[in-house]
Amino acid sequence: MFRKMRRFKQQIPEEQCIRVLKEQPRGVLSVLGDDGYPYGIPMNHWYSETDGHLYFHGAVEGHKQDAIARCDKVSYCVYDEGFRKEGEWALNINSVVVFGRMRIVEDEQKRIEICTNLCRKFTDDEKYLQRELKNALPRVRCLELIPEHMTGKLVNES
Repeated sequence: MFRKMRRFKQQIPEEQCIRVLKEQPRGVLSVLGDDGYPYGIPMNHWYSETDGHLYFHGAVEGHKQDAIARCDKVSYCVYDEGFRKEGEWALNINSVVVFGRMRIVEDEQKRIEICTNLCRKFTDDEKYLQRELKNALPRVRCLELIPEHMTGKLVNES
């Protein structure tokens, strides 16, 4: 169902893909948007080691929500900051693409867990976290990306 990576020598192992998903705070979520146009939107994410799913939060309504309601198939791309080998100008970047199905998270405890973990990727300010859970959580839609296929590769920009 999913294509094999054409440049297979650049493929990175699943463990490295997971490391990128855990360490990087953001990526681009792509959905099938209005009139069949692709719609890519930068998103913050949390990778759960417990179930291997990716979690997001955002507005309850909008282009992204409408697209997901029409078609739950999505892809999500994340890449790291890269590194340079000594004496080389080119950046080496690990990128990961996850294909899967997106669903709305209804369970209140799971929503709190998602928003808490997302917030903690950016700050350890407990007062801020508690204020956000109290004030913003009622207005937030949490989403769960259930992976069906994942690939990663190391790309050299030269």
